[in-house]
Amino acid sequence: MERPAWAPPGIDISVPSVSRIYDYYLGGSHNFEVDRQAARRAMEFIPGLPKIMQANRAFMRRAVRYAAGEGITQFLDIGSGIPTFGNVHEVAQAATPQARVVYVDHDPVAVAHSRAVLAGDDRTAVVGADLRKPQSILTSAEVSGLLDLSRPVALLLVAVLHFLEDADEPYAAVAELREALAPGSLLVLTHASFEGIPVPKEQAAGTVGVYRDIRNPLVMRTGEQVARFFEGFELVEPGLVAMPLWRPDGSRGAQGSHGTDGSGGPVGDLQEDPYAFSGFGGVGRKA
Repeated sequence: MERPAWAPPGIDISVPSVSRIYDYYLGGSHNFEVDRQAARRAMEFIPGLPKIMQANRAFMRRAVRYAAGEGITQFLDIGSGIPTFGNVHEVAQAATPQARVVYVDHDPVAVAHSRAVLAGDDRTAVVGADLRKPQSILTSAEVSGLLDLSRPVALLLVAVLHFLEDADEPYAAVAELREALAPGSLLVLTHASFEGIPVPKEQAAGTVGVYRDIRNPLVMRTGEQVARFFEGFELVEPGLVAMPLWRPDGSRGAQGSHGTDGSGGPVGDLQEDPYAFSGFGGVGRKA
């Protein structure tokens, strides 16, 4: 396999990467054939996976704009993946020019790409660290250098917690992060679930099997289990819902009902596609 110039040295490009598979679903170019093969296998069971990812990104952008509208200028995005068009720093800085963003990922590919994309932007930083070890994130030079944790922060855990198994103690990790945040901080979260997927659970389980085979288990949690991550936060309206249902008007802005959601497709198309309603999204505020 020929190694592309953008592939960071030391990365095994024969092994699929969750962040590159996600990039493929979103129509990005930072993925290898091994990633595309895994993505296509997963899509045999849930054909609408790209639509789910588009709904996820559109939700993230609306939530970032909401946070900026609430006066938050600091963003900590854990499990940020490979930067694609309309990422957190672009949306946040368009809404509030003084916005500061720290991206965190444990995938060396995502970290290397993020650093390349963000070179020269002194209001953004990238940390190679793991959500399972919150202190390594909170005490990193990048976080302490760019964010003031005594002031409100928007903590983004978008499409990442479902890659933590119960043995990884995901609830404890989120609680540890919550304790480090100032009152008024926001938790922006999305999570995969069998709930809402327009195929039988037995069929959708085939996709879970694909992720297990590439050693990145995908944990589908119920709405009740996802809601537990918001302990210590007060959910803002409309609560924990299917992603297109979370403040959908915020995605249209001044473009009217025929605008786009920022992921390339018309808002109406996204909301009408049954796959977009798979899983959950919500935003909570720390009291």
